[in-house]
Amino acid sequence: MNIYQHIEGLQAFVAAERAAGHRIAFVPTMGALHAGHLSLVKRALQENDCCIVSVFVNPTQFNNPRDLETYPRTLEADSDLLSSVGTSALFAPEVSTIYPEPDTRHFDVGAVAEVMEGKYRPGHFNGVMQVVSRLFEIVRPDCAYFGEKDFQQIAVLRAMSHLIKSPVEIIACPIVREADGLALSSRNLLLTKEGRAVAPNIYRILAESRSWRQDHTPQQVIERVTAEINALPELRVEYFEIVDTDSLQPITQWSDSPKPHGCITVYCGEVRLIDNIPYY
Repeated sequence: MNIYQHIEGLQAFVAAERAAGHRIAFVPTMGALHAGHLSLVKRALQENDCCIVSVFVNPTQFNNPRDLETYPRTLEADSDLLSSVGTSALFAPEVSTIYPEPDTRHFDVGAVAEVMEGKYRPGHFNGVMQVVSRLFEIVRPDCAYFGEKDFQQIAVLRAMSHLIKSPVEIIACPIVREADGLALSSRNLLLTKEGRAVAPNIYRILAESRSWRQDHTPQQVIERVTAEINALPELRVEYFEIVDTDSLQPITQWSDSPKPHGCITVYCGEVRLIDNIPYY
């Protein structure tokens, strides 16, 4: 596996792959890699000739300085994991490489970025769009793979791609979970022993709630899920919304959307966890 910190070296690698007629896939990450990330790389390698992975903790998407400071950084272990699954190249730049000057761009993609995470983490999605668009410019891949745990992020990035007329195909991949149902996340490394024991209840309750659709309105499901999770030690729901899969706008009746989707954020102690589930 080739490892690059600088743009010039990476782009020389990309040019050689292009000259060989290879299709290039890209998996952008913030590191602290786990089996969910590796599933993206494996699929990318199955469907393309080459897979480039970036590890970059992007400062512009953190609206909480403490969150940025505590975000896990495990580059050496990440490199070993990526090498073990046959990753073609790792791009691990410094902040000054990605942002030689402050990035003042603002992406107006409308309501899809204003609800849920957009409401509770102002500026977060603009930072995501800044870094992903910048990485697309540097790597120039044919396609990029993202995990559906970040359900809203995928919708936002698709809207961004349309806005900037990016040729990069965005491919969504299913959530990977632990055996007990907890969605894999780099933030799971920050959970206390007690928090790790209780966190799987988030998905357990979400999964149970799919059967409640038969005799509950979306608002009643929201209230019941929220109450059941909040009743558990360590857990506190920040928001739970049931939205249309495509627009991400809240629904009031199941008939409002052919594909209703539940999106949740829960604090487990001090650790902020997200998850989602389809109701179709």
